[in-house]
Amino acid sequence: MELHPSTHPPLPPTTEDERLSWLRLLRSYRVGISTFYRLLNDHGTARAALDALPEIAAQAGVPDYRICPEGVVTAELRAGRAAGARLIYLGTPDYPMQLLDLADPPPMLWLMGRAEVLKRPMIAIVGARNASSLGLRMARGLAEDLAAGGYVVVSGLARGIDAAAHQASLATGGVAVMAGGVDALYPAENAALAESLLDSGVRVSEMPMGLQPQARHFPRRNRIIAGLGRALVVVEAAAKSGSLLTARAALDQGREVLAVPGHPFDARAAGCNMLIRDGALLVRSARDVLDALPALSAQQGEFDLRAPDADQDAPPGRNTSGQHVLCHPGQPPARPFPGQGPARSGAGSPQSSGNRAASHRNPGASWPRPHGRGSADPRPRPRTAPGHARNHPVRAGRPSAAPGRRIAGPGPVGLGLRGSGREGSFKPEGPGRNSKGSLWQRGQ
Repeated sequence: MELHPSTHPPLPPTTEDERLSWLRLLRSYRVGISTFYRLLNDHGTARAALDALPEIAAQAGVPDYRICPEGVVTAELRAGRAAGARLIYLGTPDYPMQLLDLADPPPMLWLMGRAEVLKRPMIAIVGARNASSLGLRMARGLAEDLAAGGYVVVSGLARGIDAAAHQASLATGGVAVMAGGVDALYPAENAALAESLLDSGVRVSEMPMGLQPQARHFPRRNRIIAGLGRALVVVEAAAKSGSLLTARAALDQGREVLAVPGHPFDARAAGCNMLIRDGALLVRSARDVLDALPALSAQQGEFDLRAPDADQDAPPGRNTSGQHVLCHPGQPPARPFPGQGPARSGAGSPQSSGNRAASHRNPGASWPRPHGRGSADPRPRPRTAPGHARNHPVRAGRPSAAPGRRIAGPGPVGLGLRGSGREGSFKPEGPGRNSKGSLWQRGQ
């Protein structure tokens, strides 16, 4: 659904009365984000929308409708000032513009801490609350190395993986997205971590001040976590967890999705393994994450527009001044990891990154994989005669679906990263399957 018909977001409020009207409209009964933008589009200003809201509610069958009282939002603003927080509005300089990729960007955000951190490139790390010792160790290592690589770590300040990622990146700053109010510290065991985060990072929330988080608030928080980061890394997630909801939100916004694999018998790694099966990038270290993203230039937002012949004598991936530039699709990028040599080609090549980005924009697009559709591998795919035993599910001795039928996935965790693009189903093709999706024994 399109929240505003033009490509330009709504203009931010410029006067104190307009800011108060925006907050009153959003805090009014039965006015969500989609309704907020629709009312602004229909009536021009928040003040006009507030005046028309009782009549609109009466036409919808809600008699005696009352808009949010002015005293309620005044008390919220007063509580924000007392806590040292400030409210930023969509369209203002401090508002993170990457959130405009959301289908429902929050019109307002409460901030506590250093707002300038939101201007730096970010990567989100999420995972299980009851994480294993190896999972916590992996989260800390990823956060430390990504922070050393120039990225800000975004997470949800929950126990487990979130807390480990925040703790490891305290020195360079981090972003904690709260499910409740920006001053409501949850869980209580992370209260000291939340206060320490304000010295170098920022806490963010779209909820009213003082609101204690409830279960329905966490999916809304997860979409902001996914929207702030250029990529999302999942470390230990169960088959049905909020981390997979965050991964879905990241895919909807065109973000890179990466996952740390785990043992098949560990239920805490089932979600990560499913993500990798469906096409997410496998993560062994922070190097894999950095290879999946464009290199950070010395000055963000500036591009080298010189003629190509000016850099003929420069090494691949760099110009004559030593800055990173876009490589030719046939050349590997020169993107050194802190303390190591240049990046290997493959996962970080512009060609494969472009294919992954296309798959994020269109879940029905095929992911580049060996011997599969969309693969750049020149080797021939295995072919067999129609009557060969490998093409016969019974002779192969393994269960299989009927030829041409789609293999149903495990329900809500099938994210549609490749194949049909439909949730919970895909039609695999590659090593171990013929062109109709039937299983055949390997090694024959």
